[in-house]
Amino acid sequence: MHEIDVVGFLASLSAILVSAKIFGELAERLGQPPVLGELLGGVVLGFGIFSFFHPNDPALALMAEFGVILLLFETGINSDLSELLKVGPASLAVACVGVLAPFALGYGLMCLLGRGGMESVFVGAALTATSVGITARVLADMGKLARPEAQIILGAAVIDDILGIIILSAVQGVAASGSLSWLAVGRTTLLSAAFLAAAFWLGPRISRMMIGIVHRMRVRGILIVSAVVFAFVMALAAHALGTALIVGAFTAGVLLAGTDKREDIDGALKPVADIFVPIFFVMVGAKVQLSAYNPLVPGNLGMIVLALSLVLLALLGKVVAGWAARGKDLNRFGIGVGMIPRGEVGLIFAQVGLSSGVIDAPLYAAVVGMVVLTTFLAPPLLKRAFSGA
Repeated sequence: MHEIDVVGFLASLSAILVSAKIFGELAERLGQPPVLGELLGGVVLGFGIFSFFHPNDPALALMAEFGVILLLFETGINSDLSELLKVGPASLAVACVGVLAPFALGYGLMCLLGRGGMESVFVGAALTATSVGITARVLADMGKLARPEAQIILGAAVIDDILGIIILSAVQGVAASGSLSWLAVGRTTLLSAAFLAAAFWLGPRISRMMIGIVHRMRVRGILIVSAVVFAFVMALAAHALGTALIVGAFTAGVLLAGTDKREDIDGALKPVADIFVPIFFVMVGAKVQLSAYNPLVPGNLGMIVLALSLVLLALLGKVVAGWAARGKDLNRFGIGVGMIPRGEVGLIFAQVGLSSGVIDAPLYAAVVGMVVLTTFLAPPLLKRAFSGA
């Protein structure tokens, strides 16, 4: 029996990785982020074309969770706090409005529809996300990274990621408690903020000490192993304080980004992340039931209307944030458009809501539809906003 499980697991893992790369390559060639291809690859696998593949396989779910930790660790490695400080208050203002406005719009819509408080919180939280990776890639391809608008967008997107992780930690606490308590949300948010503050105070000393030890060791792979273990320890410390594992992983990445081994760690981490991170996105896509988007099926039309409504609110909430930036001759519409794509962060919110049982399959489909559409719409809107600039 054990042998059969191993064979099935290896077959499923092979199907996941192959589909991720095939559809990721297709997305690249179409000028879209690879994450959308990986998501589509999961949707295709979810059709049941392989009898051995099961979207709810606990072993694959564990691999996906590991992929999320690596994803946030890698995001932290590529975040530069000193650069954020240089961007100034404009990025902070855009980030704050870009979180508060979408959350209020999403929460308000769900309350108007008579949905539960926990569902409203999760949907509002999912609308707050911004994918800094997608925005950076599009701006780089356009040759606009040197523009002040681009610096504001990237700074705000990174701050958005930090705020989003704190919010995600809070809503995970809500899901774990099984009820909506604003006191619990506030407690979890404060714990997350306190953990980040303590980590950024003590962490640089610890990370430099670790790098110093690594410098004196000769065993193969010591740098990447030490870095990943550091991420695990920080994740466990975050969990012990009652916040999310990914908060610790992200913080570990930010701390190591401040060392002289940043590029070496990033280079060594990429092959590992290339294997595990796509598993998460494929598994997310595999849980999407396309039948939920069939308008001819009774009950589906309401979900489709909800998904389109979420897309409109997602666009509005981020575009409005662009006008929070202060400065002469700024393309504020372009700044707001740059904050639109939800990407992988929005998918993480959706997955947390589904796995915790807070949101049901139709609402999950609506949220994922919002994430996919905003990510698809961002590149052409960005090109239009900055055309001729």
